[in-house]
Formats: sequence, C-alpha cells, structure tokens
Amino acid sequence: MNAIPLEQEIEYPTSDGQPMAETSLHLRVMLDCIVGLRRRYAGTPDVWVGGNLFLCYEKGNPKAKVAPDVLLAKGVSKWERPNYLLWQETVPSFVVEVTSRKTRRVDQGKKKTLYERLGIEEYILFDPYGEYLKPSLQGYRLSRGRYQPIPLAEDGSLLSRTTNLRLLREGERLRLADIATGERVLWSEELDAALLKEAAARRQAEERLRALEAELARLRKT
Repeated sequence: MNAIPLEQEIEYPTSDGQPMAETSLHLRVMLDCIVGLRRRYAGTPDVWVGGNLFLCYEKGNPKAKVAPDVLLAKGVSKWERPNYLLWQETVPSFVVEVTSRKTRRVDQGKKKTLYERLGIEEYILFDPYGEYLKPSLQGYRLSRGRYQPIPLAEDGSLLSRTTNLRLLREGERLRLADIATGERVLWSEELDAALLKEAAARRQAEERLRALEAELARLRKT
C-alpha cells in the first residue's frame, strides 16, 4: 500500500510554463485590471488583487487548480503569493477572465461551473476582440448559490457590487470607474501622463514664484 504523502511534502503548482496571455491585447487588459484594482485598494490592508496564478482548491490534490486572469479576495493579507491555496485563504470575491474564441469553452463551461461551486461572488467575462461574446462584456453574480446574469446598463456597462466599480468597454480595453463618484481608474499610461502634467505645472508655478520673488527684490532696491 502506498503511503499518503504528508501535507508539507505536497508541492502545489505555481506555473504551467504557458504564456501569460493569448495575445498582447489580452495581456494589456489583464494588466489594466490588476494594476488598476491594486491601486484602488492600495490603502485597504485586507484586500488582495492578483492574476495569472494558480488557485488551488483541494487540499492534498495539486491537480485541482485553475488560473484566473484577474482575482480579488477580501479578508486576506497583502503579499506576493506564488499561488492561492483556498484552504488557507478566503474565497475570492471577484474574478475576471479575458476571453477569446479559443478559450470560450473553458471560460463559459469548466471555469464558470467551478467558480460557482467555489462560491466566487462575481464572475466577469470580457472579449476584447469581440470574437464570440455578444455583448463582449458579460457577468454573473451568485444568488442562492447559483450564477445569475448581471444586467447591463443602457450604455453596455456592468455594475460590480463587490468592488463598487462600473465596468465598461472602451475601445478594445476595459475601463473601471467608481460607481459613486464616476471617477475613472486610470490606465498606467494615463497615470504617467497625469503625473508628468502635474510635475510640469508644479515647475511652472515654482518658476513664476521665483520670478515674482526676484521682481520684489529688485523693487526693494530701487
């Protein structure tokens, strides 16, 4: 009879050796979401955001794994996890899959069924190329243990209760915005541009102040 390995001897996977995303656009959308959500929850110590890592959902069974593109979990500490072990953590509240025609069967079948069974409150699908999903942004929310479609607003946006964000297709990308204020979660290049603009405005203000001080000093001498 084969001995059952001890828990500490079981190695749970951290990588499958596959590319992070199917295309550069899929990767861009994933990073938009991960970076944007991390920035939004930077000051909240018990909310963790990650993506493209294995969520292992059966203790003692390293083959029981799934890799969400984006996940958000509440009630957990912030640290760079190599994987997400469900029996040591809380069930994630929010998952996004950046889907495509190639992954549709898994995203709409196996993953949807699994996420529902695990109790993930909201499951979002976004098809950036519009290859098959009509409309290209769709979501599901748990109701009495079963996923029900999240109704879309007239503009095609989707409201997430778990994050208090509005999700909306913008070009080929996914925009996040605060429901209460309407403030957009900036993409990285937008944030960089805003910071550069702010720095330039600050330099101009400092230059005007120095010029004013120089003029005042000149007037005192006359």
